[in-house]
Amino acid sequence: MPVTRRTLLLAAGVGVASAALAGCSTQRPAPQPTSSTPVPPPPPTTTTAPPPPDWNALRGKVSGGLVLPGDPDYATARHGYNPLFDDRKPAAVARCATQADVQACVAVAAESRLPVAARSGGHSYAGYSSPDDGLVLDLAGMADVQVRQDGTAVVGAGARLADVYAALAKAGRCLPAGSCPTVGVAGLTLGGGIGVLARKFGLTCDRLTSAAVVTADGTARTASADSEPELFWALRGGGGGNLGVVTSFTFATEPAPELAVFSLKFPAGAAADVLGGWQGWIANAPDELWANCVVHAGGSPQVSGCFVGGSAGLNPLLDRLVAATTQPTNRFVRDQAYLDAMRFFAGDANAPRESFVASARILGAPLSDPAAAVASLSGLSGVDLLFDGLGGAVARTPADATAFPHRSALASVQIYANAAGGAQRATQEVDQVRAALGNLLGPSSYVNYIDPTLPDWATAYYGGNLARLRAAAHKYDPNGVFAFAQGLTKA
Repeated sequence: MPVTRRTLLLAAGVGVASAALAGCSTQRPAPQPTSSTPVPPPPPTTTTAPPPPDWNALRGKVSGGLVLPGDPDYATARHGYNPLFDDRKPAAVARCATQADVQACVAVAAESRLPVAARSGGHSYAGYSSPDDGLVLDLAGMADVQVRQDGTAVVGAGARLADVYAALAKAGRCLPAGSCPTVGVAGLTLGGGIGVLARKFGLTCDRLTSAAVVTADGTARTASADSEPELFWALRGGGGGNLGVVTSFTFATEPAPELAVFSLKFPAGAAADVLGGWQGWIANAPDELWANCVVHAGGSPQVSGCFVGGSAGLNPLLDRLVAATTQPTNRFVRDQAYLDAMRFFAGDANAPRESFVASARILGAPLSDPAAAVASLSGLSGVDLLFDGLGGAVARTPADATAFPHRSALASVQIYANAAGGAQRATQEVDQVRAALGNLLGPSSYVNYIDPTLPDWATAYYGGNLARLRAAAHKYDPNGVFAFAQGLTKA
């Protein structure tokens, strides 16, 4: 009885990374930093018109190929995972296979002052990763995963979680990350990385030890605690699309544990009771337990999750939840190996493209009136609220230790709407629910559910870390090469 992809579709988030199916290999190392000569950015105050991009010259420098309008595969190359953005028409799509490819592209974008965005391996929440008349860097070809003997994993920026989990499991290792197989590791990590092992092992960004980055001046840098420490700080929660293009990530992993997965379905109409009981239950749960509470508009609520350890330790905890809520109509518990447990949440890694609109809020403390949150879905259909538990190891890291600011929160709250009935309707419904939850929970939001219509987005995403993030962005991208509507730099 696996949890469906729709139920837990967006449980980790991907920042502004967009979709492309990427292969994965444990035989070849992910792209590593190369030495380079910095490419001077354009003068910030010049009034001279920038030169047009020399696409023919760039085509000769991008080993994976450059796709332009009029090329036979342009219609396919310009599309990401979410069909809502199929109308975007970038000036070119560069299929980057090496860090040198990325450097060449950034140099052209800087010189010609073109919008530029990296598209990683996962799905996307906004169209920022496919700018009209801009240059898209498709990193799907940089998806290798190498697990070293010391337990560190070097992961290419185009890898999706399905590939990462498989490679780690083969080596007997694990990484706290998301639940959806089409999430790209790049966007997930750069925005923080909420996932099914976060309470035990922390956010995905907490496991990052270094990153290979191409910054706006075309320089290939290694960001770590000892090299470019301010850039390293900003990359851990500062959001995808900001500060530079990360081409590979090095993570500290853990031995893969045995897990018990579970799913409890409750009667329709019990959502307020279930949410109220869940929030007190997860707040006092051991680190080994992660769970979310899913409230469907007009449907039956559900609590799903996993436990680091066996079902013998999990079942008494589930009994406490039932005692605090109501008797479920279905209770499923199963002991599983690490990879099987990740696949339990994943659903179909090869599912077709899907149209959706999403946003988020942050639940700082238990709601005094859970029914009010449930009422935000009143009269709607096809809209879900997914309360993903935080706490545990996430909360033991100070809020200013990384750029991710929501360390003390009880949960993130995904607002997800299937857009099969049209993008306008789905967007209006998500905006409506987001505003209602804002009145109940406050204005904070999670950048990995990036939302183009979110009011005061910068403070909502970054809280008390905003000023430091803007300073880092100004240092590494003073001319706004990577600027976009909700970016940390301005053109």
